Amino acid sequence: MITLSCPWCGPRNVTEFAYGGESGARPDPATATPQPWRRYLYTNANPAGPVTETWLHRAGCRRYLVVERDTTTNEILAIRRPGGAPSTSARHATTGRATEQRP
Repeated sequence: MITLSCPWCGPRNVTEFAYGGESGARPDPATATPQPWRRYLYTNANPAGPVTETWLHRAGCRRYLVVERDTTTNEILAIRRPGGAPSTSARHATTGRATEQRP
């Protein structure tokens, strides 16, 4: 079972969450042309290694959270509230084992 630890609700099965995509800077709606919007909406870096992603706890508190995840191992490196500091512990994505938090 893959487990994510919601900052508000605690550890939950990943089926309660919806993947929102890689986190990144949003273009300014007042000044952006169609090309930056297309890049923002449809182009992802998709690197092998640590990635910062946005997830929605759709079957729980219905809040967004920021997840730092290693795409090569599926290990959760950090979970935090948007704009907040990382939580005190993260969950290993494949075993649910608690891991140390990165500073």
